[in-house]
Amino acid sequence: MKQVVKSGFLKARDVFIDLIKIIIPVYVLVTFLKYTGFIDLVAGIFSPMMQVVGLPGEAVVALLTAYLLNIYGGIAVISGLELGPREITILGTMIGIAHSLIIESAIFKKLKINLFLINVLRLSLSLLSGVILNIIL
Repeated sequence: MKQVVKSGFLKARDVFIDLIKIIIPVYVLVTFLKYTGFIDLVAGIFSPMMQVVGLPGEAVVALLTAYLLNIYGGIAVISGLELGPREITILGTMIGIAHSLIIESAIFKKLKINLFLINVLRLSLSLLSGVILNIIL
């Protein structure tokens, strides 16, 4: 029992350290970009599209980070933005459906799944879920 607890603790510590290596740098970068005005620029460009899913324009940074990198990068961006529970719910659902598209495409390719169709499906369902949640929340 003692060995199992020790092994579990060591694995949890390693996962925690891996997550911190992603979250802290992304959070710092987002904070820096917020103060330079870059996020405001991106928010202005994407604001009309993001309104369809009930999110402010700057949420596109979290969405694209998660779509292209991974869920944890998206979460780090979300923590750097000032979003309410409703927006976080919508954004989290969208990210949960479509994330790590580049990395997971490599896996789908090995499985001989049509990359174009699976990525279009994941992105479409992600956006559709955002629209539906915007309506019902």
